[in-house]
Amino acid sequence: MSTTQSERLRELLEPLVTSQGLDLEEIEVDSVGRKRVLRVVVDSDTGADLDQIADVSRALSAKLDETDAMGEGEYTLEVGTPGAERLLTEHRHYVRATGRLVRFQLAEGGELVARILKVDDEGVDTEVPGVKGRKATAHRLAFDDIVRARVQVEFSRKDNKKEEEA
Repeated sequence: MSTTQSERLRELLEPLVTSQGLDLEEIEVDSVGRKRVLRVVVDSDTGADLDQIADVSRALSAKLDETDAMGEGEYTLEVGTPGAERLLTEHRHYVRATGRLVRFQLAEGGELVARILKVDDEGVDTEVPGVKGRKATAHRLAFDDIVRARVQVEFSRKDNKKEEEA
C-alpha cells in the first residue's frame, strides 16, 4: 500500500506535536520555485502561544533533519495555528469554536450564519443573530446537515464589550 508524502510526514511528526500538548491539524507541502515549503498547522483546546509554536517548530525541525522525510532538496518549515477564519472539519473544531460566529453551508442548500452555543456528538446548537432590532433565534444543526462550516471574523461584538467592562 503506497502512502503519500503528507501521510508519511503525519506519521513521523504527529507524535512530536502531541507530546507538546497540541493537535496536528494540517500538513501541506508546496513547491515554490526550486524550494519546497512544509507548512504544519497545530492547535489545542486552549490555543497555542508563540512559545509552544517555537518549541514544536524546533522539535519538528530536529526530527526532519535526522530523517530523509523531506528528501535531499532544500525546504522551509513553517509552523503556525489555524487562521482566524478556520474551516471546521473535526468535532473538536466545532467545540473550539463555541461562542464564535460561523457561516454554515447546508446540505439542503443555502447558508446560515449563526453563533455556536453548544456542541454534542450529533450536532450543534446555534443562535442566529437578530437583524434590525429582532431577537436572536435558536437553531439546531445536525452534523449530517452541514456541508461546510467556517468561522467568521467579528470586529465589533457586543458581548465582548460587556466582558471588558466587568
